[in-house]
Amino acid sequence: MNDLADHARRLRFLPPSCGPVRLVAVDGHAGSGKSTFAGRMAAALGEAPVLHLDDLATHEELFGWPGRLRAQVLDPLSRGECARYAPYDWTTRCFGAPRTLAPAPVMLIEGVGAGRAAVRPFLSALLWIEGDSQASWERGRLRDGPGLAGFWDGWTVAERRHFTDDPSYPFADAVIRQVPAGYAWLEGPRAKARASRVVTDGQD
Repeated sequence: MNDLADHARRLRFLPPSCGPVRLVAVDGHAGSGKSTFAGRMAAALGEAPVLHLDDLATHEELFGWPGRLRAQVLDPLSRGECARYAPYDWTTRCFGAPRTLAPAPVMLIEGVGAGRAAVRPFLSALLWIEGDSQASWERGRLRDGPGLAGFWDGWTVAERRHFTDDPSYPFADAVIRQVPAGYAWLEGPRAKARASRVVTDGQD
């Protein structure tokens, strides 16, 4: 089914995972369409807040943001408080004015590594945007233009290393596939493993 409204209703009924918030991660390779999907899902949820991990990463720490995420966002939300984080400006290479993120029934966190081990204990669901890494990276390069070719050269190495050391895909509850009519919502590896355990336990 490609109707995001139906899946949005299901997300609203998940148990809260981060204080009063149902935190839903949207992960996948750079260039796979995570931001677009997160925006459409946020709209289906009634304009749910979206935290973009690009705001927490830096040129020097492409994947070194878990400490900032925990201190500025996850811990406050877990206490039912507003998160307050300073978004990174990729042009000026410095952090900007702080932004406030109030607790909401459902909140999306999107970006490469959104489903990493340090974040998963705070998640109600992990969604993986399907896409071959090479094809996704090429889309990203075309999107950003030749001026960022050097950045992409470094990024692909860093992303490959990250997912080797700290994979998200095996823990995905759902895999989102882009299709002409929108999105197909497929059962993820974690859901399949859980179903397999139920069958195995039942046989025992």
